[in-house]
Amino acid sequence: MPQIFLDGQAFEARTEQTVLQVALEHGVFIPRLCWHPKLSVAGNCRICVVQVEGRSWVEIACNMPVSEGLRVLTDSPLVREHRKATMQFITLNHPVDCGICDKAGECTLQDYHVAFNGEASISREPKVQATKFHRLSERITLDNERCILCTRCVRFTREVSKSNALGVKNRGDHSLIRPAEGDDVRLLDDDAYSENIVDICPVGALLSTRLLYKERVWYLQATPSVCPGCARGCAIDVWHRKPEWKLRTLDARHNTAIVRVTPRDNPAVNGPWICNKGRDLALLLERPRADAALRKGRAVALDEALAAARELIGRARHPVALVSSWGSDEELAALDDALGDRFTCFVKDDHLPADGEVVEDDLLIRADKNPNGRTARARFGHQALQFAPDTDLVLVWGEGCDFGRLPRGVPVIFLNAFLAAENGHAEVFFPTSVHTERDGHFTNADGVRSAFSRCVDRPTGVVDAERVFRALASVPAGVAP
Repeated sequence: MPQIFLDGQAFEARTEQTVLQVALEHGVFIPRLCWHPKLSVAGNCRICVVQVEGRSWVEIACNMPVSEGLRVLTDSPLVREHRKATMQFITLNHPVDCGICDKAGECTLQDYHVAFNGEASISREPKVQATKFHRLSERITLDNERCILCTRCVRFTREVSKSNALGVKNRGDHSLIRPAEGDDVRLLDDDAYSENIVDICPVGALLSTRLLYKERVWYLQATPSVCPGCARGCAIDVWHRKPEWKLRTLDARHNTAIVRVTPRDNPAVNGPWICNKGRDLALLLERPRADAALRKGRAVALDEALAAARELIGRARHPVALVSSWGSDEELAALDDALGDRFTCFVKDDHLPADGEVVEDDLLIRADKNPNGRTARARFGHQALQFAPDTDLVLVWGEGCDFGRLPRGVPVIFLNAFLAAENGHAEVFFPTSVHTERDGHFTNADGVRSAFSRCVDRPTGVVDAERVFRALASVPAGVAP
């Protein structure tokens, strides 16, 4: 392994690495705008310049291979001079609209301007004007005046998502990011990973249309979580309003709403990417919620509902449970411990692929649209659902059950998080929490166990399924409590 020197300090490197990679790996900061660890080297921005000792010029670190004994200066006077000039060039035509830009607070260009330039433009020429609010796809709005042509977005669609949706049109200061095939936005619309280009854009050029001018990042906090959209179980950050910035005069739902979802880098599962379905988690979890326990459609206290469910379980001789593949590891364990010996259990799919959804691909998306089917089937088996003629009680946990196929006249205990007609048809109904309202774990299809954390409190009247199962601990068959 070659040894190189950064600012006089020796570091071990791998032969395939660049100076920038070695520096970042060992905590030596070198700025970068166009470089991304999962994309090819473009060398567009020139902000990562360093100086090799003994030379009177600078070179870009992102494309400088390591060699034995290489001695590099990352912050020499010459390097600082060139970085300042580079920032002047990059911001030459960049609009000074940071106050209204959705990237404010997360903008790399803002940070570098303060760190390496911090001065007004020396140019006296009018800034070149370009298209604003250009519809790049249904999900993404492009502001070409803010674009610094780092081409991260272009390289992403060519190298990661493989949609080849974007390219650069024209030359010089008239260059524009545009759909690769004229003005046809369908390639990017059909790209199941397109919103990743919003994350990797280092400036405010690429913006989520749904979130445009909706929130400021400094009002939000990110909670580590897991995407439940498929058996991949991607690591994500769920962004929601900070308690100290609680809104008091607007709709209280703003204080608990999922504002956005972004990938949390996890090399064992998803790397730095997630699909667009993961971005839409709010649309799934913020449907109208059930918030009251029911007995034959009548709202009752939780204790009364638990007592009624215990009575049904105590009378049953051949009960069946339909197990949710959206349940956490902890909830599945609680069901197994409390009722596994009394019930014949079948694992069901809570969700199936929706019309038009990408079912499976070679990057992240898995055909199983449930986050914890592996653990559920490991505990309760893989047998196909089949009701015996003597089935006398059915416990249904979660979505995806066709109540019309349940045995006629058999009482049902139902656990569900959302409003549904079936809630009132069950003998006993429990309104349950969603995974952003509790701590727990999902185990994905490859056996990787990932933790998720509570983002917001449960709504009043909602209970964790784990608590329900432990409260329904086994009652001997045929014996009423």
